[in-house]
Amino acid sequence: MAKLGKRTCAAREAFNGKENLSVSEAIELVKGYASAKFDETVEVALNLGVDPRHADQMVRGTVNLPNGTGKTVRVAVFARGEKAEEAKKAGADIVGAEDLMETVQSGKIEFERCIATPDMMPVVGRLGKVLGPRNLMPNPKVGTVTMDVAEAVAAAKGGQVQFKVEKAGVVHAGIGKASFDAKALEENLLAFVDAVSKAKPAGAKGTYMKKVAISSTMGPGVSIDVASATGN
Repeated sequence: MAKLGKRTCAAREAFNGKENLSVSEAIELVKGYASAKFDETVEVALNLGVDPRHADQMVRGTVNLPNGTGKTVRVAVFARGEKAEEAKKAGADIVGAEDLMETVQSGKIEFERCIATPDMMPVVGRLGKVLGPRNLMPNPKVGTVTMDVAEAVAAAKGGQVQFKVEKAGVVHAGIGKASFDAKALEENLLAFVDAVSKAKPAGAKGTYMKKVAISSTMGPGVSIDVASATGN
């Protein structure tokens, strides 16, 4: 078994026995032990009382984090003509049509968000097996299939986070960097939890928000009192 480093041991010791903290306490703890040589991402994970195998229990959506994510998001847009020009002016990193489809099919995916105009979906649809598993497939439910490509690009670049529940009923996302001040991280976390709460599906039964936890990229996680995160 690999020997744990001093920082890892110190972090685990500091987190040991601490659970169901308030949002502010949890953020201070995670920030205090995010000591990697790079600016770690602060991540939130929500355990939801849903079974996404049932269509009426699927949870997905978007949220604009008030203080951004701290990440540079590369955006690809499938569009032609005027809409392609709009996307370029809005700051899209890659804009194309069939040519972009061929690039993606070759395995070259140099973007973290994919947007398409509705007329391009027959082209984009051929990329389902490539983009789908990476959660990059444009979807009208999260605003990435749209005629307003400029707004979609601006949202993606400005800190919009997409979320989708996984098989085990977990939703997770990065809500900022460890270098953010505690207030900014708290505002981002509360905005994310609120968005997921509002996305509660009709088929959800019993307790919806079961657990909230945060961690940094290289650090241990700590649970947050659900009432502190939801305001209930």
